[in-house]
Amino acid sequence: MFAEFVPLFIMIVLALGLAFTLLKAAEILGPSRPNKIKRTPYESGMDPVGSARERYSVKFYLVAMIFIVFDVEVVFMYPWAVSFQDFIDGGAFLGVMTVVTIFSVILMVGLLYDIKKGGLDFEK
Repeated sequence: MFAEFVPLFIMIVLALGLAFTLLKAAEILGPSRPNKIKRTPYESGMDPVGSARERYSVKFYLVAMIFIVFDVEVVFMYPWAVSFQDFIDGGAFLGVMTVVTIFSVILMVGLLYDIKKGGLDFEK
């Protein structure tokens, strides 16, 4: 059984070996001229001010959560929409629509929670 996977394992080992070899070769053979300016963190062209350990606002997490809600919804709804006619022809329409409805309700609860917490109020 594992004999079928031997070429895959060989390819993975060769790919990792090549990647590490090229990284080490670039580190050894490449120019290294470190100075104070190159060692400072890059902050989008601005001088870094303050600590990098600052807390993010809750608004950031709420926007990230709303993005995930819509992203997950689209990813799961698209295959259902593409094969919708097959569900009708196969007689599984009621079962599939039940699953889709439960899934949509769960995502709507997350969306309503985000709206209640002010995740879509960008004027603040």
